[in-house]
Amino acid sequence: MNFFKSQDIARRNTTRLIVLFSLAVISLIVLTNILVMVVFGYLDPETLNNGNITAHFDWARFAMVSIAVVSVVVFGSLYKVHALSGGGARVAEMMDAELIVEDNGDLNKQKILNVVEEMAIASGTPVPPVYLLDEDGINAFAAGYQASDAVIGITRGAIEKLSREQLQGVIAHEFSHVFNGDMRLNIRLIGILHGITVIGLVGYYLLHIGGRSRSRRSKDSGAGGILALAIGLLVIGYAGTFFGNLIKAAVSRQREFLADASAVQYTRNPDGIAGALKRIGGDATGSIMENAHTAEISHALFSQGISGFLSGLFATHPPLGKRIQRVDPRWDGKFDFAPMAEPATTAEQSAAPDNSEAARAAAILATAAAAMQPDAVTSSIGQPGVEHLNYSRQLIARIPDIFKQAAHEPCGARALIYFLVLDNDPDQRRQQLQHLMAHADPGAYRETVKLNLNVDQLENEYRLALIDMALSSLRQLSKKQYQLFKKNLDALIGMDEKISLFEWVVQKIVTHHLDRIFETGRSAEKNRLTLNKTQHACAVLLSFLAHAGRQQSLAERHAFEQGKQQLGDFNIALQEKETLNLKTLNQSLDQLVQLKPLEKPRLLKACAACITADRMVTTTESELLRAIADILDCPMPPLLV
Repeated sequence: MNFFKSQDIARRNTTRLIVLFSLAVISLIVLTNILVMVVFGYLDPETLNNGNITAHFDWARFAMVSIAVVSVVVFGSLYKVHALSGGGARVAEMMDAELIVEDNGDLNKQKILNVVEEMAIASGTPVPPVYLLDEDGINAFAAGYQASDAVIGITRGAIEKLSREQLQGVIAHEFSHVFNGDMRLNIRLIGILHGITVIGLVGYYLLHIGGRSRSRRSKDSGAGGILALAIGLLVIGYAGTFFGNLIKAAVSRQREFLADASAVQYTRNPDGIAGALKRIGGDATGSIMENAHTAEISHALFSQGISGFLSGLFATHPPLGKRIQRVDPRWDGKFDFAPMAEPATTAEQSAAPDNSEAARAAAILATAAAAMQPDAVTSSIGQPGVEHLNYSRQLIARIPDIFKQAAHEPCGARALIYFLVLDNDPDQRRQQLQHLMAHADPGAYRETVKLNLNVDQLENEYRLALIDMALSSLRQLSKKQYQLFKKNLDALIGMDEKISLFEWVVQKIVTHHLDRIFETGRSAEKNRLTLNKTQHACAVLLSFLAHAGRQQSLAERHAFEQGKQQLGDFNIALQEKETLNLKTLNQSLDQLVQLKPLEKPRLLKACAACITADRMVTTTESELLRAIADILDCPMPPLLV
């Protein structure tokens, strides 16, 4: 299944979730009403036995109780959704997870950081922060609303007990959830299902209050009624948990099979994820986690994180055996009971680059138009392969340490972004550095100067990868620090009163991902537009690409027409260059990002056709296309020969 179909299915699963949630709430309304009517004598139990309920039912009171139930459920859901509005980091914090940072000397931690970074660079997404859960069980999760605020959580048991190959399979599985839109669905499940369980919490509170009241006034019939109501609400609360678990199981199980298959597709190595699942089956702890909030995120975990009564009925994941059989049909049915995985070695700290001619040829950034043919572009979205993983590992190894180290901590990450937009003109660059000395954080300024001394070591091939690495560190800034950083970035770019394509790429990628976290918060999902309703925005984008590309012996109009053909029968025309500016381009992209998932492939094909009209593709043009795909929330892997 491709990226766009998976995104569309995730949207439809959201609708399915709302329907199931509504049915659960209706059931709770009916049960709570019956309880209140019976406990407080508004409905005689004998009437229930006779079946003549409607004649004696108090519908006004039914409406009041129903409103109260809905209010409690909605309030509980909204409270939880607000608590998780910070995205994946809030889920990790709820699980008492520790953010893994660089330079801590733990080779096992370095191993998982390397694996996550390689997968992110290979897929064209920002590198997500990695959180460590102090659990002996083998498990992991991806959480967030979109790639911008995604995090990867991994247990200590997974890092220590799994080999690098098995960890790669697990991380590929979690990245599949990022690409397929499952994260947003999972975090919504946490929020709205919390509302269903709040009724049980109300019962617990009333039981506590009623118990104290009854101990003081044992003859008080009102206290007895409260106790009866509390016990009834506790029972209904368990019913809510029952419905919630059924909903999670209904929504999650098939998505796990898809994520397993995607992990095999990304790595071309079924032994990786199959080995991890076999290790879980053979481990004494398995994938079970002890954290009190595990049940809330059980549907988002790599493997079943809880056990208990009716665990098979409520399982959010298919049985281990079935999952293994799907990816390894020759499996003999035996789990892996071998000793723990080999400890990480110092080689994990920095993978050595392969400098052979064959490896170098396979790992360079493509500048051939063949790599950007429209169909090839869209088929690669959200579908990294082993060739991309190999490329990313070799690329990361070739990047000079001074740039990698800067990307991996907040101060250096700011300096790295500043450095990337410094002007080639020495006088202009000097003015930019003077501005940073006066207005930027002193540490960030010093790091920028240090990077500037090594400008000759920076290849164009490294630039997008470094931005993706830096985004993870920049998420650790405070809101005040980010606002200052953003202000300085705008000042550096605007100092010469013009903006290059690459400067726009840097600015747009950084603000697209970080504004969602620091400025506007989590953006609402509005993927409801069709291309027919965005024809003007399409015209602006294709016109910008036609004018921006340095077409050789071909008119810009021809490049525009090549892109237009991919859109179908659209009545759009090439916009004059003088009418285009970055403000109108940004406004058009802000509209196009709201396209339905299945509408985006045609647009990206049109962009690729426009850029490749002259049969030549520069590094800047390939970066521009990947930036546009990123802004449209369509992760595009590096373009390889």
